[in-house]
Amino acid sequence: MPGQNGRSSPSRRYSCGNCPLRPLPAFEKQELVFVDAFKKGELAVDKGATVLVEGSHSAHLYTVQSGWTFRYKLLSDGRRQILNYSMPGDLIGLQGSLMGEMQHSVEALSPMLLCVFEREALPDLYRSHPGLAYDITWIASREERMLDENLLSIGRRTALERAACLIAFISSRAKAVGLNGGTPVRIPIPQQHIADTLGLSLVHTNKTIRKLMNRKLIFWRGGGCEVVDNERLKELARWEGLSEDRRPLI
Repeated sequence: MPGQNGRSSPSRRYSCGNCPLRPLPAFEKQELVFVDAFKKGELAVDKGATVLVEGSHSAHLYTVQSGWTFRYKLLSDGRRQILNYSMPGDLIGLQGSLMGEMQHSVEALSPMLLCVFEREALPDLYRSHPGLAYDITWIASREERMLDENLLSIGRRTALERAACLIAFISSRAKAVGLNGGTPVRIPIPQQHIADTLGLSLVHTNKTIRKLMNRKLIFWRGGGCEVVDNERLKELARWEGLSEDRRPLI
């Protein structure tokens, strides 16, 4: 059963060879024998639970098997900047695993299942499995690319372009890992989270979202966003879209 922090104790449900994400065309195949030994189980996390805390030393890193999460930093007065969102296939906690102390926090946007890996096994991975080491470097580089795009939005895009770019970006990533299931992508992100990602007030964000709804690009209902026309969102944002074909799955 989940504890007070909304996290259960790790248990083993899937071998890496039977991972539900592995058949998806978005992912490359890995060295399964080592990865399966590297993995210590799965961790169920409730919506709203904290996965990682800024300033802590994490003994683990995780791959998202199901669900959504977001990464953020707080100022001393409580103001929050959301840095990025994670979804199935994404690796979280790498910073704490390599640098020691977490420089951001991670919270679950929905119920989640995380694959748990031991931090102390990373040196063996780098020594003995250069292919996997390259994969982790690729993942870190991809995160840097995403942050570049977010910084461009906050620095140069208008509020309408920022919102369109963020929603198109998240929608494109969700579609690549099969979260739409053949239907319009639904993003479970409240408007306050959109505001905290874009650096806008909640009032300004609400007005901006309404403009996107009036253009029939999105619907907003039940605390989340349903994407109607992702291509037009990309055009409005002046964003060319994701350029990757396949990516590593650790």
